[in-house]
Amino acid sequence: MKKTIFSVLLGCIFPIFALGQVNLQVHYDFGRDFYKSLGDRSRVTTTVEMFKADKYGSTFFFIDMDYGEEGITGAYWEISRQLRFWKAPVAIHVEYDGGLNFINHAFLGGAAYNWNSEDFSKVFGIQVLYKYIVGNVSPHNFQLTATWTLHFGGGRYTFSGFMDFWREKHTDINGNGHDFVFLTEPQFWINLDKFEKVSDDLHLSFGTEWEMSTDFATRDGFYFIPTLAVKWTF
Repeated sequence: MKKTIFSVLLGCIFPIFALGQVNLQVHYDFGRDFYKSLGDRSRVTTTVEMFKADKYGSTFFFIDMDYGEEGITGAYWEISRQLRFWKAPVAIHVEYDGGLNFINHAFLGGAAYNWNSEDFSKVFGIQVLYKYIVGNVSPHNFQLTATWTLHFGGGRYTFSGFMDFWREKHTDINGNGHDFVFLTEPQFWINLDKFEKVSDDLHLSFGTEWEMSTDFATRDGFYFIPTLAVKWTF
């Protein structure tokens, strides 16, 4: 089963590399060092991320894969499309989220507001979404999302990430019930190709991601999980 899923994902990913605006990230996760309850959490996660704008809006997706000693232990992906046929900075947003290890399908739709500076060094977005979670005891929910990207220091540094707050009835590992989830994953990158005496073709970045959440998945309360990461932008 895992091999089949992996093969399908690879078949979907690699044709898209030709479109540009794609990056591959490798994260070393410190979750099990911070929390005993995460003792079986994977050390290594890869992320493939793609964004492409066109005259009708934009498409974005990312795919996370977690790795253990025997291979891939988990997978998760999100894909979204924003549609805008007018000049106002408000778009229609549709999205699908899903993955392995008891992650239910989720379908989202709503409105998105997007802003960027003239040179695209600052980008900000906010989304107000209806969220349908398949199989949940209360499937009709909402989600609020904010996204940002900030390039500074002549492009040598990038601060980016997202914040999600949504309603989802679920139970944590201790049997406590929760109705809401908060999740944010800010990233900071040092982009080597923007430094003097470094080749413009070396699209390599070093950085970190800080996963901060409240009542996420089967966790009870607030968690802070940092990573060390490398990224190659195609």
